[in-house]
Amino acid sequence: MTPCEKETVVKTVKKYLKGKVLAVGDGANDVPMIQSADVGIGISGQEGLQAVMASDFALARFKFLKKLLLVHGHWFYYRLANVLLYFLYKNAMFVFVLYWAQFYSGFSANGIMDP
Repeated sequence: MTPCEKETVVKTVKKYLKGKVLAVGDGANDVPMIQSADVGIGISGQEGLQAVMASDFALARFKFLKKLLLVHGHWFYYRLANVLLYFLYKNAMFVFVLYWAQFYSGFSANGIMDP
């Protein structure tokens, strides 16, 4: 496939499937495809470093791709879920403090702390 055809495939998938697209390339002919994808992974190889320079992530070998996607992708999902739960918990605590402070102050619109 030509570089233009690869780029067209990525753009078509992005347009019609409404998802995120990951492109993996190892040479200069993959640069347009990597740049048009949401996430680009460049493999440094014998064709040069053009794909690595245009990508979001760079790998030395194809065998590292499995660990990047399956292990680090899972850890990222797990950590992001925990951060979101923490933000919900933190914001709920801020609201409950203000809620109970209103009962304590008798709904007098005073501040929680004296200046």
